[in-house]
Amino acid sequence: MAVIRPFKAVRPKEEVAHLVASVPYDVVNREEAAELVKDNKINFLRVTRSEIELPADTNPYDKIVYEKAKENFEKLKSEAPLIQDEKPNFYIYHLTMGEQKQVGIAATFSVDDYDNDVIKKHEKTRKVKEDDRTNHIITTEAQTGAVFLTYKGIDKVNEVVDKTMNENEPVYSFTSEDGIIHKMWIMPEEYNQTVIDEIGKAKNLYIADGHHRAASAGRARAVKKENNPNHTGSEEYNYFLAVLFPAEQLKILPYNRVVFDLNGMDEDGFLQKAKTNFSIEETNNPMPAERRNIGMYLSGKWYLLQPNENVKPTEDVGGNLDVSILQNYLLHPILGVEDPRTDNNIDFIGGIRGTQELEKLVDSGKAKVAFSMFPVSVDDLINISDAGETMPPKSTWFEPKLRDGLVVHTI
Repeated sequence: MAVIRPFKAVRPKEEVAHLVASVPYDVVNREEAAELVKDNKINFLRVTRSEIELPADTNPYDKIVYEKAKENFEKLKSEAPLIQDEKPNFYIYHLTMGEQKQVGIAATFSVDDYDNDVIKKHEKTRKVKEDDRTNHIITTEAQTGAVFLTYKGIDKVNEVVDKTMNENEPVYSFTSEDGIIHKMWIMPEEYNQTVIDEIGKAKNLYIADGHHRAASAGRARAVKKENNPNHTGSEEYNYFLAVLFPAEQLKILPYNRVVFDLNGMDEDGFLQKAKTNFSIEETNNPMPAERRNIGMYLSGKWYLLQPNENVKPTEDVGGNLDVSILQNYLLHPILGVEDPRTDNNIDFIGGIRGTQELEKLVDSGKAKVAFSMFPVSVDDLINISDAGETMPPKSTWFEPKLRDGLVVHTI
């Protein structure tokens, strides 16, 4: 039985929402974040990436970074300004990117459900990233970025979401600099119990994106619990901020790969070794058209890779994904990328950047070879989560991205 709760969001006033709202902290590097906020003193990246206000050589995981985040959050409350709602609410978050439309419920969800696998995961997390967000949550006493959850849609929930949008004016409506339309409504209180009851019938919810945020909320809860002799289990730190979307509305883009070194081989030698497990032919189409097709950019040419008879089906669901086939039959055995989560010889490029970014990295000499992937489906994500398996890292790229700063959960 999944738990969903309304909460008293800290959020910007309507007239400044478009200025406060920021891209998620983990989709930009330090330089990109600094560039995005250089003319905007109230952008929320000043909270989530507070190192941009510190000397360039500052360790991004230094205690001073989290203290600066807390200082900036408090400053933003008065200068933006941010307000806190007087009563707990559910918030309806509608995003439009071209023809893609999706609408979810911003709410808080149970850390116990995360720990007990009512809320299922499909990715492993990295300790350094967990440490980072845990320290950020504990120091700011706020969850500043939402986890992206999904579930198999429920008609009664969809009905009250639609009623909220059709019968009320949004509290926010703006188009961000990347062309995505963001709208948000406060759900009338009369619909709250319907949402609580209907979501409570769901056997499972699924993390689509934000595994580190969820894990960090759990670790922050453990710290807060240990330091609270009067812990009851009802405190705000027992819940984490997320937006829940019906699976049928979501779209996953590919998560592409670039490799910086050919493991001591030249291009011809690498191509010959790759033919051990793949048929390879030149192509004019850099984007794979279907499963079990992988694009490869090498020395100014695109190739189509298709697994041959050496690539055997696996009993586990995840082992048959294209990202797994590439990892197990080329990246690891031929290019020496043993653990893509920690290996510095590989990087991941979100599908929103297109194959042009892959060509740019290889043509510039920064990378030696790039791979374009056919996207994983939402059904794949759910099936792998239900099987208790994990995908290879960076298997899914969701668009459009949620904006940070529109609703914050204080703990």
